[in-house]
Amino acid sequence: MDMAILMVVAVIFSALSQPKSFMTDPDIWWHLSNARILCIDHNVIWTDPYSFTAAGQRWINWEWLAELPFWCSYRALGLKGVYFISFLALYLNVLLVYWRGWWMSREAGSAFWASAIGFFLMTVNAGPRTIAFAYIAMSAEMLILEASDRGKKRYLWLLPAIFCIWVNLHGTWLIGLVLFVSYILCGSLSVRKGVFLQEGWTRKERNQLWAVFAISLFSLLMNPYSWRLLWNPLDMMLNQKLSVSKIAEWQPLNLSSRIGAVVAIAILAMLLMNCLRGRTWKVYELAFVFLAWYSAFAHVRFSYFAAILTTPMLARDFKRNFNPSSTTIPVMNALVAISAIFVTALYMPSNSTLEDGVKAGFPLQTIASIQPEWRTFNEEHLGGMMDFNRKPIFVDTRWDSFERLGVMRDYIDIVEHRDSIRLLEKYRIDHALLNKNEPLVSILEQTLGWRVVRTEGAGNDRYELFAKSSIPRK
Repeated sequence: MDMAILMVVAVIFSALSQPKSFMTDPDIWWHLSNARILCIDHNVIWTDPYSFTAAGQRWINWEWLAELPFWCSYRALGLKGVYFISFLALYLNVLLVYWRGWWMSREAGSAFWASAIGFFLMTVNAGPRTIAFAYIAMSAEMLILEASDRGKKRYLWLLPAIFCIWVNLHGTWLIGLVLFVSYILCGSLSVRKGVFLQEGWTRKERNQLWAVFAISLFSLLMNPYSWRLLWNPLDMMLNQKLSVSKIAEWQPLNLSSRIGAVVAIAILAMLLMNCLRGRTWKVYELAFVFLAWYSAFAHVRFSYFAAILTTPMLARDFKRNFNPSSTTIPVMNALVAISAIFVTALYMPSNSTLEDGVKAGFPLQTIASIQPEWRTFNEEHLGGMMDFNRKPIFVDTRWDSFERLGVMRDYIDIVEHRDSIRLLEKYRIDHALLNKNEPLVSILEQTLGWRVVRTEGAGNDRYELFAKSSIPRK
């Protein structure tokens, strides 16, 4: 029996077995807060609900649907529910890559090694991330396009439903649309030269593809925000330059990093195996490969995207060059997969263990002491937890909510010691919650009128709450 799925699950489990740091991801807390507003308050977010710096400004929750599984699991199981949903999303992504690799190679061992490489690329976004659900939608799109290549054109009519769901999960729906258009345009060419062997679409096939595309475009409007949700990813590309330049995941790929090394291995393996024993390519396949690796080199976070697009193709290369021998029993594989999920659920860290990690990563008691009328300057990564505790914030990791107003630029200037005191006065800040290691701490300690009113934690996790002397201690 092919044990690939079980082995992949074991690797995934080891990646998510760091409970003390798992729930310190700053984004998950404002995602949970957003879902709470929708499910408990029954309100769709239209304006910034958390900050005093962007209060009343338009902000739409463009990942609202992907937040609901995290919220429902949190309500049912607490923090371990968030842990399990994160595992399940990553597991499904690896399983889909494995499945697509198997369909391409018809060989389980090849599919396993390809999905193992894919998994390591996916760890760039492992954890409680809403984007994992968007990549499930992308894999579904790839499955349908690949099935279409095998002659099953009727499955193309599922794409509008996928895009209807995808647009409510994450802004990566736009990438999916680009892939679909590339598939249609590249597939329209008839090429028989060199490594390319492709018969162009017939008129009937071309008409069907454009009809599916048109319906898919219409289905994107099936969301709570109509056209405004469609503008959001375009707005990020065109108007949010500061976010792209500062957020770590948007930085270029570093080949000396762990993810960079795996990217290099995957590319070299694909090149080497196609040099040793080449194959014919369809034009869209090569277009997808170039798009995937270019994106990964430009922004490290797209290593996940490259895994979805390219690693199933590696399975075909492994089969052609090494012809590993293994047998596959689909029913037994399904049982192994289900058993693996059950075992993972059984051995998940307890809520108390996860809570200890949260307490170590955030100054929870100090956050709880913050009063609604205060104008507290907070470090960016604390903003999500403050959102979750219904405390007014200066910023959080929703950069799109603050960049267009200039708030994020001012935040960066403050923490990087550029005219900090004047900018704090500009926003009428009367409290500041900072890690002891932040340079701004030294500035406030030497500034007349500021004093420490509370400390929490120790060592590198020590936080200090500053207040202006004119503000009575609470």
